[in-house]
Amino acid sequence: MFGRSKKFMKFNLGTVAVLKNTKKEKSENHRNAAHTRRQRGYHWEDTIVKRFNSAENWNAFRLGSPSTALPDVLAVNTKESTIFTIEAKSGTTMSLPVPADQIERCLKWINTFDIYKKRKVILAFKFLSKKRIGLGTYESRELREFYKVWDTSIEITNCSCTYDGKTFAQINEERTEVNLEDYCMPFKTKFRTSA
Repeated sequence: MFGRSKKFMKFNLGTVAVLKNTKKEKSENHRNAAHTRRQRGYHWEDTIVKRFNSAENWNAFRLGSPSTALPDVLAVNTKESTIFTIEAKSGTTMSLPVPADQIERCLKWINTFDIYKKRKVILAFKFLSKKRIGLGTYESRELREFYKVWDTSIEITNCSCTYDGKTFAQINEERTEVNLEDYCMPFKTKFRTSA
């Protein structure tokens, strides 16, 4: 009887070890995925900054991580009295979300700099040339970029942009299509900007 208990204990300990390893692998996969998403985000922000800085009379800066309550990018053209705060989103999904608090912090920044005549919150979406169809599985697609101007007449809310360029807001817990203006950026892009 005692021998059986020992075997049972060994079996259980083995099962626990397997479960721990599986949990550890899942946790590591989530960490790797989060790291990849952050790297994509940094790269997209950096690309936007470089494009602005290559355009005449523009200066742009990456402002830091989301925890610092700053927009992703600040772009300024003093000659034309223009300031943009930009939230940059990139990914492999069919829809890219922007949380309400990120739109709100962008609006606070442009409202602070009221010396500028033209002040806009730009939502910059980049749909990468591969679409995720499963865990670690992708298929090729056309790379697309959209630059949408946040409509200040809309209540600040979570919003998203789809791969075909449609924008949606979460209003009264319902997903509602909103027509955010496409903005023609002051730099050339080799990628498609509208669907």
